[in-house]
Amino acid sequence: AAQLNRNLLLSPKARVDTKPQLEITADNVKCSHGATVSQLEADEVFYLQSRGLKETDARNLLIDAFVAEIINQIPLASLRQRLSETVISSKRERNNVQQ
Repeated sequence: AAQLNRNLLLSPKARVDTKPQLEITADNVKCSHGATVSQLEADEVFYLQSRGLKETDARNLLIDAFVAEIINQIPLASLRQRLSETVISSKRERNNVQQ
């Protein structure tokens, strides 16, 4: 059994309470777990800016990559598509509110 819980905090007020838990059966004694909590890395944003992207575009690209890595692990294509559309819609709404 294996479990990984990755979290990306996108605002100074964001919080996460992560507690990985595994249910292990008697015949499956090999397991691993982990949890990460981070913000966008300043050096990654800087690198993308050095390649000509605006800061907001660089941040959005990194967020998109984080989300895509998770969504692409979903085996059901129709669910992947719906989640991708939901994320895109949410980003558009957030960007309209911020403008």
